[in-house]
Amino acid sequence: MPGYGDSPPAEMVATAQGRVAFLDHVLQELGMWRPVLVSPSMSGRFALPFLLARGDRLAGFVPVAPVGTKDYAAEQYRQVQTPTLILYGDRDTSLGPQALQSLQHLPRHRVAVVPDAGHACYLDKPEDFHRALLGFLRQLK
Repeated sequence: MPGYGDSPPAEMVATAQGRVAFLDHVLQELGMWRPVLVSPSMSGRFALPFLLARGDRLAGFVPVAPVGTKDYAAEQYRQVQTPTLILYGDRDTSLGPQALQSLQHLPRHRVAVVPDAGHACYLDKPEDFHRALLGFLRQLK
């Protein structure tokens, strides 16, 4: 993600609209039509505005305790019809519950809580994380 980790900052992604355009461009370049977007933590800054603006381009959405959920109103979430699996670790006492509070307004959501896992539940309990993810993906067929 531009501007995160060791990647250089990019003016294009300074706004939510720019991040939507960036992610849209990446998906087009990869030839991905209607992918399932998995969004852990900081990637919420890209994935959430994309979901709200172009959720119809996604087959599914899997937020994993993403940042930025409080930046949007319940009514905005209610407009999204993308099937969603809200996923977080039960030891994530900050972002997990905070994300759930906002994302529960998505009309086509379900929730999976990974036991004995923290914020990076996919690292703490990879088998439990993937079991939940694969179950969601199978249901989308």
